Formats: sequence, structure tokens, C-alpha cells
Amino acid sequence: MSPEKMVMMANQIATFFKSQPGRDQPERIADHLNDFWAPRMRAQFLEHVAAGGTGCDPLVVRAAGFVRVPAG
Repeated sequence: MSPEKMVMMANQIATFFKSQPGRDQPERIADHLNDFWAPRMRAQFLEHVAAGGTGCDPLVVRAAGFVRVPAG
């Protein structure tokens, strides 16, 4: 997947969770990514954030700390 599309999708997820009550939005974003993104997508996402996270909403960058690193 292109980095631009992946960032757009992650930012859309963040936009949704910003509208939800509570202070656990990063964890909830990560839960969504862990549940619905394939391991390959999560790996690409984590690599993108590690490289600076260009284009990512700050909440998405915070969520990366809670995303499970795929095995292998």
C-alpha cells in the first residue's frame, strides 16, 4: 500500500476516535489497527512512524506505541 493511502486511513481512524469521550484514544486507535490491519500493513505503518511519520496526525503517532509488532 502506498504510504500516502496508509497515512490517510490512519488519520481517518484518528479523526473518528477524537470524537469519542475519554483519554484513551491512542490505545483505541491501536486496538483498531491491531484488530483490522494485516500484519504487513502494521509493519509498514510502524516503519513509517519510525522514519518520522510524515503526514500522520500526532494522535496516530502516539498510537504507534500501542500497535503490536508483527512476528517475523
